[in-house]
Amino acid sequence: MKLKRSEAQSSARQFRLRGYWVVGALLLGASGIVGRAVYMQVLSPQFFVDQGDERFMRNVKIPAHRGAILDRAGEPIAVSTPVDTVWVVPKELATAADQFSVLAKALQRDEEWLARQVTSHLDTPYLVLARQLQPDEADRIKALHLPGVYLQREYRRFYPAGEVTGHVLGFTGNDDQGQEGMELAFEQKLLGEPGLKRVIQDRMRRTVENVESVRPARPGEDLITSIDLRIQYLAYRELKAAVRDFQARAGSAVVIDVRTGEILAMVDQPAFNPNDRAQFDVQRYRNRVETDILEPGSSVKPFFVIAALASGKFNASSVIDTSPGFIRVGNRVFEDEHNWGQMDFATILAKSSNVGMAHIALALDRSAIWNTLSSLGFGQVSATGFPGESAGVLTNYTHWGDVQVATMAHGYGMSVTPLQLAQAYAVVGALGVRRPLTLRRVDGVVPAGDRVLDAQVCRDAIHMLESVVLNGTGTKAAVRGYRVAGKTGTAWKAIPGGYSTNKYMAVFGGVVPASAPRFAMVVVIDDPSNGKYYGGDVAAPVFSAVMAGALRLLAVPPDDLSRIPSASFVQSEVPR
Repeated sequence: MKLKRSEAQSSARQFRLRGYWVVGALLLGASGIVGRAVYMQVLSPQFFVDQGDERFMRNVKIPAHRGAILDRAGEPIAVSTPVDTVWVVPKELATAADQFSVLAKALQRDEEWLARQVTSHLDTPYLVLARQLQPDEADRIKALHLPGVYLQREYRRFYPAGEVTGHVLGFTGNDDQGQEGMELAFEQKLLGEPGLKRVIQDRMRRTVENVESVRPARPGEDLITSIDLRIQYLAYRELKAAVRDFQARAGSAVVIDVRTGEILAMVDQPAFNPNDRAQFDVQRYRNRVETDILEPGSSVKPFFVIAALASGKFNASSVIDTSPGFIRVGNRVFEDEHNWGQMDFATILAKSSNVGMAHIALALDRSAIWNTLSSLGFGQVSATGFPGESAGVLTNYTHWGDVQVATMAHGYGMSVTPLQLAQAYAVVGALGVRRPLTLRRVDGVVPAGDRVLDAQVCRDAIHMLESVVLNGTGTKAAVRGYRVAGKTGTAWKAIPGGYSTNKYMAVFGGVVPASAPRFAMVVVIDDPSNGKYYGGDVAAPVFSAVMAGALRLLAVPPDDLSRIPSASFVQSEVPR
């Protein structure tokens, strides 16, 4: 019995000892947990703070306001306005399926479309339903208080002048970044730099608290252009009317300030409205003034005359015998409408004699012709920086034969852009000084430019070009009260295998006032088809109307007092 009692007591002691060990282990574990908790939450809490931040704190971009584009007088022609993007969390929105009709109506979409979008993207954390809504539209959606529907502020470009400035300005994409025109050419200046801020968001990505600003947004710089919106409107209106009235395929016009190289107006037809993205078709929005090339026809003849005067082989009084009214060069025959016999240079230009021009060009060194044309800017891109600008086609003189020289002398065998042609007339108007063309307003000192032609040669050429407008092919380019110097051009359009004999490019280029040129302008009408197609009938009237308005708008005094108009003409309406 004593043995059994001893065994029982020993077993009890072991049981109590094991209990003490278990309790001790539990107390030790609890102490460790408490100690760790005290350490983590009191002595060193940063770990959990960091972990919480990782789950709820986000870096959010602050959109930068894109710089405005202004005309030379400070009138806004491109501005960014606040808009909102509607995005949803599909899983959350799906819980309110009975409200789909309300949301679809606010989005101006079909309820079935909305349901399909949501249900097919349930595993997507972020789905955009609409972009660039006006603030009032966004407020109506916000007022619905639907689960999973959120708004994000963005900016959209707006163009107050619409299609009047569409081609020169271009447009931006949905992210407010330049895609075409000046918007793309000056992207780095206009874009700015987005800012960054740190915020706390809940699980639905709603901002609960703004924590700190990491980097402030830097708005884009405003761009003051060389464009004069009043002259731009004049050019747009007159070009559009001409394209419509003559049932033309397209048209282009550009106005340059001879003194500074500033482009005051640049328009194309057909036009497009950059506010309407449905019109964003490359055939409509490309800027033909800078990108399209054409064979200029007789509008290039003055520059061959200038090459002749600059060579020293001819002077302003030189006479060319064009009898018997045609000239054979190689296997080609070049002819005039009539046999005009002996003509001086002014008459050759006034009557646009192909025979006279062929005689002049063939008498010159080919290098002299090429140097003159190259110095005027042909075969090169300008300094405007406009995207997609063409350099035209001017092959080196070493590749020219006699036929090509005679052909080029009346505007074929070389290709130019309307802008290049206008720049060449601007150089002549500046009496031989070639200034870089610019789409930005020139403030302060005007660029000195490079002298590429003798001033007297240019004066002689301008005097000759006046005869074209006074009693030649360009009489419809006349501006009452002002002396006008210019040249018409009518060229067959190139087609595969040769030239079309019933499709034309009608051109007029010139400077005004001739006594002290202020403006150079070129007008191109592509394929007029209502029976009239000569540059003097189709393009010259556009030049006259635009220049008449521009001269009055900028208060350029008349230089031909013998041709002062009547009071009723002086007071004709000009947009202001």
